[in-house]
Amino acid sequence: MADPNQTGGSGRDKVEQPSRRKFLVQAGYAVGGVIVGGALGSLIRPSKKNETAPQTGEGTAAEVKNYNRAPMFFNQEQLGIVSAATERIFPADDAGPGAIALGVPFFIDHQLAGEWGFNSREYMSPPFYAGEKVQGYQGRLKRREMFEIGLRELENYSQTKFTKGFAALAPEQQDEVLRAFESDEVKLTTISASGFFKMLRSSTLEGAYSDPLYGGNADMNGWKMRSYPGNQMSYADVIDKDFSVIAPSSLQDHLSAH
Repeated sequence: MADPNQTGGSGRDKVEQPSRRKFLVQAGYAVGGVIVGGALGSLIRPSKKNETAPQTGEGTAAEVKNYNRAPMFFNQEQLGIVSAATERIFPADDAGPGAIALGVPFFIDHQLAGEWGFNSREYMSPPFYAGEKVQGYQGRLKRREMFEIGLRELENYSQTKFTKGFAALAPEQQDEVLRAFESDEVKLTTISASGFFKMLRSSTLEGAYSDPLYGGNADMNGWKMRSYPGNQMSYADVIDKDFSVIAPSSLQDHLSAH
């Protein structure tokens, strides 16, 4: 058996032994760096003084990404149609941002991916009867299925009337298509065109004005346009004072305060 303390041997041994010792020493410092704070960073890279956040554009700090902005139910084509349709229902103007900037398409997408899309809190077993108008939709199709059908028919009608997909139409043409659905001018066999439009419109408004927790109303801008105070836990400190606009508060604000 070879003597482990022997200095002779192959060139490979001579290179590996110091390398292993150096690695163990540095690894020890690295573990210690977790405790003392600075050693780990100095081993990985040299420290840089006056290091600042990455810049974009005219010297502004890099925009923080919202990783909730990704489709969970729609494919890219469907998301494009929903984005175009909701922006016509709730367009950007001088009063504030529109549906796309508020995150409404992703709000609808995430709702359809969850319980709301599956109608999981509703009785969905037969027999099915035609309901009264005040009862809304009565049938076997889930909301996610109704959206899939409605978006496909919206695209088909746009192609038939204008030989273009809905997202590629001019704004006034998109309005014409949406009005045709709203008035039941478009005749569908599986769902009601006006019923789909009403669901799309109500979902758009919910996405614009719901708590940002659910994916829409980005930066609470929907509330700010209406001077709505959002989810305030109490008004005890202002109830006996003259009216004043209160900065909106979301459910996340209350969570981070504890």
